[in-house]
Amino acid sequence: MNENSRVETEWKRAVGRWLRIHEEERMDVQLAMFDMDGVLFDSMKNHAKSWHETMAHFGLTLPVEEAYLHEGRTGAGTINIVSLRERGHEATQQEINDIYAYKSQMFNAMPTAEPMRGAYELLQQVKADGITPMVVTGSGQKTLLERLAKNFPGIFSPSLMVTAFDVKHGKPDPEPYLMGLHKMFGNAAGLSKHRAIVVENAPLGIEAAVAAGVFTIAVNTGPLPDQVLLDAGADLLFPSMQALCDAWTHLAPNFTTSLLL
Repeated sequence: MNENSRVETEWKRAVGRWLRIHEEERMDVQLAMFDMDGVLFDSMKNHAKSWHETMAHFGLTLPVEEAYLHEGRTGAGTINIVSLRERGHEATQQEINDIYAYKSQMFNAMPTAEPMRGAYELLQQVKADGITPMVVTGSGQKTLLERLAKNFPGIFSPSLMVTAFDVKHGKPDPEPYLMGLHKMFGNAAGLSKHRAIVVENAPLGIEAAVAAGVFTIAVNTGPLPDQVLLDAGADLLFPSMQALCDAWTHLAPNFTTSLLL
């Protein structure tokens, strides 16, 4: 079996499992929701380093490696986890504002994060196949949000975007992806989970997408073992965005299917 056949077989099996679990008769994908950091931009190493240095500045501890496990949380959520662990109480709102402002300053001073290799080509294919791309991110970094139009021209609609500013509960809560469904499908969002997929690189983001009931593709663009992403519930896993891009033409024909394996 060649690589393309193997990928297509794995995809069909994953779709079949998802259909059985969710008691759906078919998939009819019209929406692809993409996380941003670590999926569209190679920005997670900057986030991890800036979180580590920021916490140290405020007398707290967050190892670089641990920052990857918190990827997808709102800034306040990450700050409170560390504060509870090390001080026994949540941070005040003023502390959250101060810590996150410092973290943003540190992040913005770092080298510009480049678009993830294969991301733009994948997005172009997705759109050419009549599927609407949407960004669903826990980030509130305006510098990255502003770069979406520059680095991915003609891909994203500003009205079809979910950021940290839009939700009360960040990942791993399903609210961000449920909101994405609502923005796309309106009042029919609850009946439209078979019409969407998610592309994520972080365990918390995968947990959020799975909790929202959406078929989830993991791309392992960071240092975490594959098994961490699979244990979070990913339906399918690729080693990079480029690998997913290369496989897309073999996957897309199966996006409208009543496959039951």
